[in-house]
Amino acid sequence: MTDEERSKLKEIIREHIAKAESDITELTELVKPVSLDASIGRISRMDAINNKAINEEALRKTKKRLQKLENVLGIADSKDFGLCVKCKAPIPFGRLEFMPESRTCVRCARR
Repeated sequence: MTDEERSKLKEIIREHIAKAESDITELTELVKPVSLDASIGRISRMDAINNKAINEEALRKTKKRLQKLENVLGIADSKDFGLCVKCKAPIPFGRLEFMPESRTCVRCARR
């Protein structure tokens, strides 16, 4: 991986981290408990509870992705950055550009 590619990936990772932090803030607001005192109909309350469960899962996944992105940013300057942790082959730049938290090549990820 060239220094230019590494620099570009670090910037992409920082952008993904900022987006994940923004999403976490938004999702945290959406997963607040559904108030029993709110005067909404039974169907609307069930819909609100269902949406809350969906948003909780999205929040959980976003927090996990944020942690992976922060970990990858921490190792972005190491010589092993961009190499598959399983087979040690270079991970294609396009894959890292799309999913910078990737630690495996496509072949190893499928296994």
